[in-house]
Amino acid sequence: MELIIIAILFGALVGIGLFWADKKPNYIADSDTSVLPRVVNQDAVKPLDYSIYKFSLGQYLFNIVLAGAGLYAIGLIFYQNQIVALLFAAAGVFYPKLRKKELLERRREELSFQFRQALYSLSSALIAGRSVENAFKEITDDLKLLYPNPKTLIIQELQLISRRVENGVPIEKAIKDFSSRANVEDITSFADVFITCKRTGGDLVEVIRITSNILGEKLETQQEIAVLIAQKKFEAKILSIAPFILVALISRSSPDYMAPLYQLGIGTIVMTISLLILGFSYWVSTKLMKIKV
Repeated sequence: MELIIIAILFGALVGIGLFWADKKPNYIADSDTSVLPRVVNQDAVKPLDYSIYKFSLGQYLFNIVLAGAGLYAIGLIFYQNQIVALLFAAAGVFYPKLRKKELLERRREELSFQFRQALYSLSSALIAGRSVENAFKEITDDLKLLYPNPKTLIIQELQLISRRVENGVPIEKAIKDFSSRANVEDITSFADVFITCKRTGGDLVEVIRITSNILGEKLETQQEIAVLIAQKKFEAKILSIAPFILVALISRSSPDYMAPLYQLGIGTIVMTISLLILGFSYWVSTKLMKIKV
């Protein structure tokens, strides 16, 4: 029964670790491009690639240990076998890849939200009579009041666009490069419209105003949906954890009742099928909670 107690402690450790990791701000860039020097060839500076997320050695090991501890606890609870539990823990080496994918998606969502704030400021600056180039410089200063951290993604991107324009790069090219790296639907749509207006001589002020209003309505809809499903997400997480706690408690309080399930043969098959069902249920609940506007 000491194994069950150890498994519960490991599970608690994993829960605390995930809670702490999710509390970390995700709108900070991996590298500080806000202090880029003025160079003749601005394209020589390597900007942030939003399809890549780099972990430091400490972060990489932390995620492996965190996932390994959780998988070890699961293996111990469902099989009560140290060897099986260690095999489960070894699968933790694959977790950093999954974590990177999650963090990349979060970073794109945060960038999309920040970009909509930038569009509001850009629309106001253009309506006030600023040129497009000067408007991008002005909104950078405006957004610094909203995002004081110099490593905020949108701040660094706007500064990079302004520096490229100062060094003779057409603003259309700078914005197109930003949209291709960001791979965010809203930014890609804006870049296409912006480039088309610049080439055809369209009413750029009116187009940006309409675009900012549309994206603002989209943001409000997304926030309303997020509020509506927040409780359901919490309930889904609780329901995902509850079976493991229940099995651990029953094993601790009534070991004779659970003994047949820990024997080789039919017991192992039943436990394995149960784990597969739990994993599938968690995957389905995660997919259902992802509502895109």
